[in-house]
Amino acid sequence: MPSNRQHSRSFIQQRYVLSSMGFMALAIGYVQRFCLSLAITEMAEQKHHTVYQDANLGTVCPDGKSFGNATLFKKEMEFDWDEKTQGLVLSSFFWGYVITQMPGGMLADMYGGKATLGLGMLFSSIGTIITPFVARSYGPEELIILRLIIGLAQGPLYPAMSRLLASWVPIEERGRLGSLVFAGAQVGNVASMQLGGFLMRYTNSWTSVFYAFGIFGILWLMFWFVLIYNHPNRHPFISSSEKQYLNRAINTVDPEDGKLSIPWKSIATSAPVWGLIIVQIGHDWGLFTIITDLPK
Repeated sequence: MPSNRQHSRSFIQQRYVLSSMGFMALAIGYVQRFCLSLAITEMAEQKHHTVYQDANLGTVCPDGKSFGNATLFKKEMEFDWDEKTQGLVLSSFFWGYVITQMPGGMLADMYGGKATLGLGMLFSSIGTIITPFVARSYGPEELIILRLIIGLAQGPLYPAMSRLLASWVPIEERGRLGSLVFAGAQVGNVASMQLGGFLMRYTNSWTSVFYAFGIFGILWLMFWFVLIYNHPNRHPFISSSEKQYLNRAINTVDPEDGKLSIPWKSIATSAPVWGLIIVQIGHDWGLFTIITDLPK
């Protein structure tokens, strides 16, 4: 018979807790991923970055030929990086990100998505916090290495989250809860631009975005490691009714109970799989190019 303690928790559906935490994981991952794209506009000189100062110009945009007595000056930036160096700094995240996609999924299958995703976000958050220190104390080469490491840390984000959803969410609910979780990425895109711009304007410092988003990631991790478990059978706070429902509705192997059998040959020869890969490449190429370069 379920205890009173279990009954008192029955109104909290743990798969919804997982989905909410997963939403925040994607949002935080994306703000940490793209905050440099915004901050670099205040770190290094941008091409054609000239400020026109003339009280008589008002709200009319000058045509570039008749400035009259306007004063032209370039805003002083902290780092003297040319466009090529800035491109390397911005793209280095993705060098690491692409490497750990499949290994991240394999780790999630072997050890569970909780630790795989959590440790990745821990390294990503720490790397984000120390970004200003590395940029100021060393140079672009060391910053490129740091961003590559952050990319390596975030590579398992999607596969680990997918592994958790497979263990926790019944098929008939995956469309709804999966949409909630992965919408976090787009919320992160918006937040990195809107909130990042507000922070830099309010604090008058580009470093604030790295400190704020990095610390937010650390705070989120505290709840992640307490509230999230790899499988319903491992969760100490789940109600007996939800556990029974999930065990009936989902036929997945607990990563802690044994080795999973993965049909690699069937996956590699599947036309739908290759179709999804091609579509995803096109999607990511456009999205990441725009988000990385648009602020510049």
